[in-house]
Amino acid sequence: MGFMRYVREQIDVIKERDPAIKTPMEVFLYPCFWAILSYRVAHKLYLKKHYFWARWISQRAARKTGIEIHPGAQIGKRLFIDHGHGVIIGETAVVGDNVTMFQGVTLGGNGKEKGKRHPTIEDNVMISAGAKVLGSFTIGENSKIGAGSVVLGPVEPNSTVVGVPGRSVKRNNVRLPRQDMDQVTLPDPVLADIRQLKQENQELRQELERLKEMLRVQLCSDRRSA
Repeated sequence: MGFMRYVREQIDVIKERDPAIKTPMEVFLYPCFWAILSYRVAHKLYLKKHYFWARWISQRAARKTGIEIHPGAQIGKRLFIDHGHGVIIGETAVVGDNVTMFQGVTLGGNGKEKGKRHPTIEDNVMISAGAKVLGSFTIGENSKIGAGSVVLGPVEPNSTVVGVPGRSVKRNNVRLPRQDMDQVTLPDPVLADIRQLKQENQELRQELERLKEMLRVQLCSDRRSA
C-alpha cells in the first residue's frame, strides 16, 4: 500500500469512528496513524527475517506513540486505535478487518503457551478501554468487549462480553460495533444477578409469611378442638 493511499484510508477510518476529527490534516496528529504505519513497515521486514530492524522500528514507534505492536502480528485493513496509549498487540496475534481498539487494550498471552500464544480477533470487533484478551483463542466477528473486561476464553460471533473474568451477556447483536462505538451501554450481569437475588428473597419472605399464617391458623384450630 502506498503512503498516500494509506493516508486516505486512515482519514476515512478516523472520520467514520471518531467525531473529534474536524479536518483531514488532523490524521497526522493521531498516534494510531504513525503506530500502524510503522507496523506495516516493520511487518514487511519481519517477514523477510530482518528481525532486529523490524523490532527496532516497532520499539521506536512504541516510545513515540505509546502503542506497542509486535512486527510479527498479523493485522488486517482499517484498524483504528482511539487514543491508543498502553495498547499492546503480541507477536502471534491476528487482527481482522475493521477492528477498533481503545486505550489500554492488551492482546497478550497467558504465559504458558508456545507457538500461537495470542488471540485471534475477527472482523468488525470492538475492544473497549482497558480490556485484556489473554491467550490463544478467537473473538468472533461483530463482537464487543466491554471496558475493563478480562477475556480468557473464546467468544462466539455477535457477542457482548463484560466482567472479570469476561462472560458473554448478549449474542446475535447484528449491529456492527464500529457503527455505534458505544463502550457504555452494555449489560451489567452483576446488577442482573443482584436483582434476581432480591426477587427470589422477596418470594421466599412471602412464602415464609404464608407458612407462618397457616401454622397460626392450625394452632388456633387445635386449641379450640382441645
